[in-house]
Amino acid sequence: MAKLDNKIGVIVDSFGVGVREGLKKAKAVGAEGVQIYAVKGEMDPDNLFAAARKELKAYIEDLGLEISALVGDLGGHGFQDETANAWKIEKSKRILDLAVELGTNVVTTHIGIVPDDPNSKIYATMQAACRELADYADSLNAHFAIETGPETAAHLRSFLDTLGSKGVAVNFDPANFVMVTGDDPVRGVHILKDYIVHTHVKDGIRHKPIDPRYVYGAVGFDSPDHDRIAELLASGEYFEEVPLGEGKVDFDAYFQALVDVGYKGYLTIEREVGADPEADIRKAVEFIRAYRQA
Repeated sequence: MAKLDNKIGVIVDSFGVGVREGLKKAKAVGAEGVQIYAVKGEMDPDNLFAAARKELKAYIEDLGLEISALVGDLGGHGFQDETANAWKIEKSKRILDLAVELGTNVVTTHIGIVPDDPNSKIYATMQAACRELADYADSLNAHFAIETGPETAAHLRSFLDTLGSKGVAVNFDPANFVMVTGDDPVRGVHILKDYIVHTHVKDGIRHKPIDPRYVYGAVGFDSPDHDRIAELLASGEYFEEVPLGEGKVDFDAYFQALVDVGYKGYLTIEREVGADPEADIRKAVEFIRAYRQA
């Protein structure tokens, strides 16, 4: 069993009770850090002014917590749509500004599925957007961290290598590999080791292969089967997220891989489904702690 010394984080929004109550619950289940969505509502940078930011940071610190990352996923196929990228890039920068003010240098996001053809227009559009984001992140000694899942680790690595910067990095989610692409998370850690700045701890099962475009969407992707497959996805026909240790992520090997590549950042628990997420998160904290006590 891998011997971990990483801190344990929790996505506050997984509790579904709002930011303040979610922070209290994160503390109660034994987390040391928290990740918070900062796209809309009270955490939208446009709604959180200087005094409120200072007060929130103090509130988090008084609970004995720190922020592992903010979530800055703006939806809409990431940065595939050139016509939407100007406002998305600007909004992403403001979210990163907020992150730095609150004491973290990581904002996790989805950039859209990286096309197979590096000469395609969408590939170039995503590349241009990510280069601008990377330059801005570099200026703050920070990172926009792409969540893994829509493509294989090797394909994501090849895209990141074209940016010439660690300003756009990786938020590693092993379950997304298992559920969507069928890629091996352990191999993925070694492939992406130079870019991993944050991780999600999540488990899942893949029942049958699925085109990632049905899961994440893509500019120009249209199919007469969309509605039918959406229903099958919702019912768990293709894959399902399950509590830690009940799925197909080999956590012994996965955690050992993180140790082997020298990853020292947060292990942040994400629970997007389930009837009692708080109970699942509490069990997940204990699951990870067992590796810290190995």
